[in-house]
Amino acid sequence: MPYFDTASAAPLHPVARQALQASLDEGWADPARLYREGRRARLLLDAAREAAAEAVGCRADELVFTPSGTHAVHTGVAGVLAGRRRVGSGLVVSAVEHSSVLHAAEVHEAAGGTVTEVPVDRYGAVTAAGYADAVGPSTALAALQSANHEVGTVQPVAEVAGVCAEAGVPLLVDAAQSLAWGPVEGAWSVLAGSAHKWGGPPGVGLLAVRKGVRFSPQHPADERESGRSPGFANLPAIVAAAASLRAVRAEADAEAARLRILVDRIRRRVVRLVPDVEVVGHPDRRLPHLVTFSCLYVDGEILLHELDRAGYSVSSGSSCTSSTLTPSHVLRAMGVLSEGNVRVSLPPGTTAEEVNGFLEVLPGAVSGVRERLGVAEPAPAAPEPGSGPDSLELDALGLRCPQPVIELAAAIGRVPVGGTVTVVSDDEVARLDIPAWCGMRGHAYLGEAARERGTAYTVRRLL
Repeated sequence: MPYFDTASAAPLHPVARQALQASLDEGWADPARLYREGRRARLLLDAAREAAAEAVGCRADELVFTPSGTHAVHTGVAGVLAGRRRVGSGLVVSAVEHSSVLHAAEVHEAAGGTVTEVPVDRYGAVTAAGYADAVGPSTALAALQSANHEVGTVQPVAEVAGVCAEAGVPLLVDAAQSLAWGPVEGAWSVLAGSAHKWGGPPGVGLLAVRKGVRFSPQHPADERESGRSPGFANLPAIVAAAASLRAVRAEADAEAARLRILVDRIRRRVVRLVPDVEVVGHPDRRLPHLVTFSCLYVDGEILLHELDRAGYSVSSGSSCTSSTLTPSHVLRAMGVLSEGNVRVSLPPGTTAEEVNGFLEVLPGAVSGVRERLGVAEPAPAAPEPGSGPDSLELDALGLRCPQPVIELAAAIGRVPVGGTVTVVSDDEVARLDIPAWCGMRGHAYLGEAARERGTAYTVRRLL
């Protein structure tokens, strides 16, 4: 069964498995102790730190291991904000950061700090100019992911780091998605990563803090990991994480070139094989193994179940695949279609036959979901003069994505060119997907208005 969701968690690398098994015998003792078993454990920990620091591109004494990538992000954000509190309380983040960064920002704001969000374009990319406008004299920290976890867009970290350096502001980089493919370029100040993203065992993160960055750990004092990550370290898992990072780096260039060809095939063929699909993310500045697309008139959760039944494990950023009624914050910030969203992230070793099999299954799965939802969208013809109203209002209250858009598509042909259709919906996803539908169908989105229940979204028919 092909597993196409390495952006969530990569399968354990064979080198990680070997290192984990070996270190369970040699690395169980306390590395802080001076007896033989402790010295042996210390040697393993030091070697793992050296290997990880080399891969990250920092000094070994700048890097500590944490219980997870999320823990590393939270520790890094809180530590720098506290260390630079005399400078100010400003935190700058991009609109598409991982939830670990955004949740840390929420805590900071709730405690009285300020948070400035830098917008992105339709590809999900920030600009250095956007960060230049956002940072100021009272900014304590800026944060930027190296590559987006939902759409794969690679961010201009080096340029943003230069802007932040000129302003005297440290830059924290969440490098969880990109570390497997190479070191992060630029003069970043703090970096976080997560081992299960590159084929290491879960429960290991890393945090690198450059010398000279003011940092104040926000937890009770602890002598381990330079006081930045308290508690007894899971040494066997750390050894396996460092070994697997070194191993995937050795394979990265060749594997990236091979997977990019397969991803390009998906990007080209999915729009030919499946009607009404939008491929999202930057076409060139992107991770080599990841592609995301959204299918109009499709319930994302049903589609993922259908693909799973066909033997393909993929994920989604669509709100239709979660218990919430809000669209993915990444897709919302990009202003792209969110319904029927599919993220494919290929693991090392994926074959062309597996990708071709996925492309064979996908059209039938999408059409099956659309049929189940009763989707039939004939090309709208202008109604006979006097036979149709100039405007319609649709009650879509209580309907969830993608049903409000399906109702709109079915009704647009009932008004003349120049007429309007208003959809009243209480589904937050409609705020994103109705304008996206207009862009795909060539109609004009006129805006929204609050109602006693829900929101009214008005569309003008242009074709």
